[in-house]
Amino acid sequence: MSKSVEVDVSGELGVGLNFDNHLGVDLPTSYDFDLTNIAKISIGLDPITLNPITVNPLEVSVRLKEIPSIRTHVPANFTLGLSVLGYDLACVRLCGEAQVITEPYEPNRCEVCGRVHRVPAPQPQPVPGTTVPEVPK
Repeated sequence: MSKSVEVDVSGELGVGLNFDNHLGVDLPTSYDFDLTNIAKISIGLDPITLNPITVNPLEVSVRLKEIPSIRTHVPANFTLGLSVLGYDLACVRLCGEAQVITEPYEPNRCEVCGRVHRVPAPQPQPVPGTTVPEVPK
């Protein structure tokens, strides 16, 4: 599809300058222009074809090689009770600390249960040059 357009443009342009000519150069102050013909411009559009867009499946997998070795302490506060209109009548509370352990378990000193930990009583050390009196039996 093309469309022809006839154009006839003409005009006059005047420029008024106040210029002190100290250099002795003559500058024109009036300009005339005339456009009687513009070249023929043809605008066309070629047919556009769109190829269908296809989405190929993408396989993504994330794997965990091994569970990291951690020892996490989780605070615990449990309440089991009976209340009427928001007032507690009976309540049993259990609070403490739970642990999540994924490392090979070796108990810390504070985690050992069932043993009696006895600290040996300090024994007096003899001082050279003195005698230690014996305790009567």
